[in-house]
Amino acid sequence: MAESASSAAADVRERREAVRELGDALRQLTDAAVSTEVDAETLREVTEQVRGLVQPLSAANRVRGQMATVDEGARRLRIYNPAIGPGNPVAPPMRVEHGDGKAIGSCTLGLAYEGPPSYVHGGVSALLIDQILGHAHAAAGAPAGMTVKLALRYRRPVPLSEPLRVVGRIDEHDGRWTQSRASIATAANPEKILVEADGDFVVPSEEQAARLFGKVEGLAS
Repeated sequence: MAESASSAAADVRERREAVRELGDALRQLTDAAVSTEVDAETLREVTEQVRGLVQPLSAANRVRGQMATVDEGARRLRIYNPAIGPGNPVAPPMRVEHGDGKAIGSCTLGLAYEGPPSYVHGGVSALLIDQILGHAHAAAGAPAGMTVKLALRYRRPVPLSEPLRVVGRIDEHDGRWTQSRASIATAANPEKILVEADGDFVVPSEEQAARLFGKVEGLAS
């Protein structure tokens, strides 16, 4: 039994590494796709090659309400998270560290995240801030909650292709409710705030959690 469990764990680790490698390759492909200026014939040739990759990946799929088998832990490594998941080609991915009661994220955003020319789309800034505030709960030892309100102030454009610093912290914690604050700046000039936000989070009651997540396979740790 122990040998079987060890073998299963080794298989998950191997698949998790393979997922990371695929995510990285797909990010490279996405970056090339949004920056290419090749001719139409080349675009169509590559399109057919990419379509040929869909079928083998679709041979075994998970569906809505089913956790990925490569996720893990009580707070769960969400390997396909759209902000930090290394297996998700949409994710930068942002790297997050905890310290001094706050969460600090770092990432560099390429042309796939462009809004105004040369700058990050505002919705992507909101994605990073919402994610870092989730980590801020863990950094402060507060229970993870769900976003109830997120108010952003875009003070300056966020540049593409420059290392960014995303910081989140908890201001107040009252039972199931928390109020939090976050900001985005460049790593080179962390004092010059580009985007700042205030957020309210709430931990669902047992009844709410059962209604929302009760049927999600693999959610319980």
